[in-house]
Amino acid sequence: MSTELSPHVSDVTPGHGALRPARSWLHSDAPSLSLNGPWRFRLSPTASGPEDFAEDRFDDQGWDTIPVPSHWVLEGDGAYGRPIYTNIRFPFPIDPPHVPDENPTGDYRRHFDLPAGWSDAERVLLRFDGVESLFRVWVNGVEVGGASGSRLAHEFDVTAEVRAGDNTVAVRVHQWSAASYVEDQDQWWLPGIFRDVTLLARPVGGIEDVWLRTGYEDGHGRIEAEVTAEASAFPVTLRIPELAIEHVWNAPGEITPLDVPDVLPWSAEVPRLYEATVSTAAESVALRVGFRTVEIRGDLFLVNGRRVVFHGVNRHETHPERGRVFDEEHAREDLARMKRFNVNAIRTSHYPPHPRLLDLADELGFWVVLECDLETHGFDQVDWVGNPSDDPAWREVCLDRIRRSVERDKNHPGIVIWSLGNEAGTGGNLAAMSAWVHARDAGRPVHYEGDYTGEYTDIYSRMYASVPETEQIGAADARSPLLNCTPAQSARQRGKPFLLCEYAHAMGNGPGAFDQYEALVRRYPRLHGGFVWEWRDHGLLATAADGTPYYAYGGDFGEVVHDGNFVMDGMLLSNDVPSPSLFEFAAVTRPIDFVFEGGKVAVTNLRHTADTADLGFRWRVEHDGVPVVSGELAVPVLAAGESGWAPVPPVPVASDAETWLTIEAALTRPTPWAPAGHVVATAQLDCTERRVVPAVRPRDDWRPGDGNLSVGIAEFSGGSLVRLADRPVTGPRLELFRAPTDNDESPSDGVEGSDDSIAGTSNADLWRRDGLDRLTARRVRVEHTGDALRTLEKVSAANSAVWVMMESTWSLEDGELELRVEIEPSRGWRTVWPRIGIRFELPDGAAPVDGAEWFGLGPLESYPDSLRAARTGRFTATVRDLSVDYARPQETGHRSELRRLTLTSGAADVLRISALPDTRGRRPGFTLGRHTPQQIARAGHPFELADSTTSHLVIDAAQHGLGSRACGPDVWPEFALRPESRTIRLRIAAG
Repeated sequence: MSTELSPHVSDVTPGHGALRPARSWLHSDAPSLSLNGPWRFRLSPTASGPEDFAEDRFDDQGWDTIPVPSHWVLEGDGAYGRPIYTNIRFPFPIDPPHVPDENPTGDYRRHFDLPAGWSDAERVLLRFDGVESLFRVWVNGVEVGGASGSRLAHEFDVTAEVRAGDNTVAVRVHQWSAASYVEDQDQWWLPGIFRDVTLLARPVGGIEDVWLRTGYEDGHGRIEAEVTAEASAFPVTLRIPELAIEHVWNAPGEITPLDVPDVLPWSAEVPRLYEATVSTAAESVALRVGFRTVEIRGDLFLVNGRRVVFHGVNRHETHPERGRVFDEEHAREDLARMKRFNVNAIRTSHYPPHPRLLDLADELGFWVVLECDLETHGFDQVDWVGNPSDDPAWREVCLDRIRRSVERDKNHPGIVIWSLGNEAGTGGNLAAMSAWVHARDAGRPVHYEGDYTGEYTDIYSRMYASVPETEQIGAADARSPLLNCTPAQSARQRGKPFLLCEYAHAMGNGPGAFDQYEALVRRYPRLHGGFVWEWRDHGLLATAADGTPYYAYGGDFGEVVHDGNFVMDGMLLSNDVPSPSLFEFAAVTRPIDFVFEGGKVAVTNLRHTADTADLGFRWRVEHDGVPVVSGELAVPVLAAGESGWAPVPPVPVASDAETWLTIEAALTRPTPWAPAGHVVATAQLDCTERRVVPAVRPRDDWRPGDGNLSVGIAEFSGGSLVRLADRPVTGPRLELFRAPTDNDESPSDGVEGSDDSIAGTSNADLWRRDGLDRLTARRVRVEHTGDALRTLEKVSAANSAVWVMMESTWSLEDGELELRVEIEPSRGWRTVWPRIGIRFELPDGAAPVDGAEWFGLGPLESYPDSLRAARTGRFTATVRDLSVDYARPQETGHRSELRRLTLTSGAADVLRISALPDTRGRRPGFTLGRHTPQQIARAGHPFELADSTTSHLVIDAAQHGLGSRACGPDVWPEFALRPESRTIRLRIAAG
């Protein structure tokens, strides 16, 4: 067996042997044979195992069986190692291009029969669509080559090696290689053959490659065809039946641009595709053609002459059981879900996806930024010393990766931008990649965020720029220097379209400020939107010691180096459940806008292409959340970008209830991604007549007492509440703590923040420092009147000299039990607070509190800087459904702007609570759950929260915002909660 082709894992060559040049992933009628399925498998701890396994007659009967495609660390319940999660850090020493001798290496073998008739093929190719990270291939004992580039396609010419009848293919896959240094994306390290393996018969006179470049202008299309085939393969015929096109090129020199009158354009909103074939006598290739022109005009990014606003997400390939193994049905539903939540764009972070994903994106309609499989983020740990992006030794690696990205996917109309990669510093190799793309495809611009000064890219791109910084980038009169730019470089970058390739880090409960970014995009045309980080959590399904399933993150597999739950940062949870942030995103990016003015409503179509003929507009009026009247709203059909007026229907206003008018725009017919009736946009108008809030009744007859009495349905012992409506209840206890969100746990950068932050210290650390999670109270005073009880408590924490005074007054007012709580902090508090609230404990007893009905904002949780998805109405939910199962337990379940709340046990009402606004009109919110904030904060996973025998109700006068601090800006100052005096007034009645 020859070994002269065998590369070392530390070689920086991208491939060797019979590796073919990159070409498109084509739908061809030429014969093919899938080699997916069970393969024999053996795992070795190092890369230096014997190569006798590749021999034709090697006996592999003692080996295990593993499916292809798959990741070996997700098979065998840990028998083949475990996944590793890192964000930036390399899970091996930074010693480029070398990797450790401890290098898990998987050997694969399988047999296949060469189909009858393949002996007539001109060539036989063996195609691998994805192998992590370096692999070598043998056919019938002969090494045919090897390659790296985990998310890239590689084809090997095996014509000389295959034979009639039985054949053997063997593959050796190394987990670590030099390639690992340029594949340091924020994701799980998952080795193995994880995409399709296919044997292709290439016919004599076949088509090697096809590229149908298209353009569009004013109803006319243009096709520039590039056909790669031998001269003997001609004539070649292009057919587009729907356009009555049947065009024959008799020789390569005859291929010239073709003008096509009367075509409809392709866009992400109206993804019009035309079925096309390119054929020779021996082979026919099927493509779907979309006519569109991408251009940059000044500082505007245009498709078909209109400015594009990217309401996008960064999308990794991830599944809780399959990892990056592609499942078309799941992917289609994933993209349909994106469309339902007003996502119109995808950045393929940070590598080309499975090629079928791009077919689906063309079909369903997405603007796509196709990113190359390149990231060297770990070199940031050593100040970018040795970074492959600027080392000539790695030049061919970088060029090979961009060539294979562009060539594979060049036919997709949905791809409107090529991206060189992500977080790889900067350097000459990236500039060379950009130059190659510009020479190869003048019809799409080049993106790379790390080119801060704009030396070699066409778009100015940043990640996690704050709202003020983004405004400085967008404003026409701004002159401040941009990040890492001189004044001249700043001017150059401001002359380009701007794109937030990552913003609004959606980790855990958050982010906030979607609406602030969207407002800037509408105000400044240079700003073209961005891509939320990211679409979905990367949790891997695992089982706790007691058999409880959960979604694992970094550290759950015993990794030596890991980055914890930073991989759980999507708007979609690992189990496909949309998080509240996804609903917030959909509300902010709604394609139809409503503005009420007088007796009319202005309706604006914010779409790029589509008019509103597919939408119906309806209205309803509710009194305290109860529908009373509804109808259809007469809105004219509006072209993209057009506004029109519609009369607001007569609204019956109630004198004893809040009156709300709700308008919705909904699909009138089904689409491939949503049923008829799906709501794409909504707005509300408060039509309530102003009502006077009952004044606080003054009392001057307070006298000291022992606190043993009843006030209405409330019973007290020693001044402490013990029962409400004949059931055990304790409280109110001052609650200033919330189980820290991932943003709360993130250290401040010390530059921009909403509080007196300390660089390198998180808000959560400051809260723990100040003892907010361990407050204790000292009863200062208990006083009575004939029908009231007043207590005063001084609340503080061990080793703290700051405090909060809390005065609670229970009284009968107009025959109802009222609780008024006055909260006043001392001087000396040095940081923001997570919340200002009071907590009640409701033990289960014979009738556990297991649900709630409320009138206020809902139906999902809401926070000061994440309110746009909330609407005022009447809602019901179980206690379980009031919380979100974030991968790491944290603050969840807050509902804002509470008016009335009924606690329920099964079908029975337990307690009814009305919330009165304070003197400034501010209403409280509530949280109802089975665990205290302190219990939640101690848990690393949901299964670590023990079963509870108590429900916990928190009424919050205020909550701190969410922000995006885990990877981005802190809470906007307007939504930061600083220590302050607040009042909570509640009326409480039996159920």
